Amino acid sequence: MSSFRGKVAVITGAGSGIGRALALNLAEKGALLALSDIDADGLDETVRQATALGANVKSDRLDVAEREAVLAYADAVVAHFGRVNQVYNNAGIAHNGNVLNSEFKDIERVIDVDFWGVVNGTKAFLPHVIASGDGHIINISSLFGLVAVPGQSAYNAAKFAVRGFTEALRQEMLVAKFPVKVTCVHPGGVKTAVARNATVAEGESAQALAEFYDKYLLAHSPEMAARTIVSAVDKGHARVVIGIEAKAMDLLARITGSGYQRVIAKAAATFFPWAKQPVGESV
Repeated sequence: MSSFRGKVAVITGAGSGIGRALALNLAEKGALLALSDIDADGLDETVRQATALGANVKSDRLDVAEREAVLAYADAVVAHFGRVNQVYNNAGIAHNGNVLNSEFKDIERVIDVDFWGVVNGTKAFLPHVIASGDGHIINISSLFGLVAVPGQSAYNAAKFAVRGFTEALRQEMLVAKFPVKVTCVHPGGVKTAVARNATVAEGESAQALAEFYDKYLLAHSPEMAARTIVSAVDKGHARVVIGIEAKAMDLLARITGSGYQRVIAKAAATFFPWAKQPVGESV
């Protein structure tokens, strides 16, 4: 409890999924919450639930891809609470489509939100987290930041980048002896709105994709993911992999090196609905 009570925790993407579950988990532990999301209605519901648990909450609509807005937001949070201790860079989106069929704009949007959103949040808050004397940066990558899968090149690129950025940041904090811990999170199949709200390449069915993910791949609750993340933060872990399937795929990649790519490609050709058509051919 001492890791969270009275600490100021910033959570992006707090309007649903893991972000909301983190907010409620930390509210129960007595943290002061700065919550943001681009979805104002979802954010309002999270605030309602967190406030009902007795949390002191500041809420703001925020697009993490807008750098100047994130910088201004960090200043506003510090002005409101006087400090920031923990930052959970959680906001994210997805796009499904082969490289050949995906538009540049779709790939750029995923990179802007999922990677640059993490960079923007980290850069904006890092000086304040250092100044707190008891700081923690938590960046949400993915199982897809550990292994690549067909149809997820944009998401893979962003989440692999988050992993590299976060691991380098942790080393920098260690070298400089700053009072800041850094954790990179790799959730597996968590039931969030990211897959359901994903954009898709031309010729693919967003509904079929969402139904496939919901039925076969999303096995864990956001609450389970939040408990795992909060426990890892409490223990100061550098890396947390959520879900037995994520741990298994991580182990496969470690054991086989690039060999895992053939395994996943074969499975995708058999089971993934978006991979059953030749690249470049509409479904």
